[in-house]
Amino acid sequence: MAATMHYILKPNDDSASTFPLREVVKKRVQQYYKNISQEGEVPEDVYQLIMEETEWPMIEATMEFTGHNQSRSARILGLNRGTFRKKLELYSMDGVSDDDNT
Repeated sequence: MAATMHYILKPNDDSASTFPLREVVKKRVQQYYKNISQEGEVPEDVYQLIMEETEWPMIEATMEFTGHNQSRSARILGLNRGTFRKKLELYSMDGVSDDDNT
């Protein structure tokens, strides 16, 4: 059986224990807003910033988990191979093994 998480759209009282990543992201974004407002700056393009900041480590952790198997990593992340390879190139991670040992 595949291990998947199906997210609810509206958080509830049990969200922190059910979806720990959601809470980590929420706390980090709150901290970001606090820090940036203390510096007198106005946040801009926060969605894009979060996507850029989280995509690379997510791909890196998945590649490490799969022993740098691109096919398996792409499947785990729910990406097609072409999209996954483009992301590897974008983050200069495209020199890793392309073996499909599954």
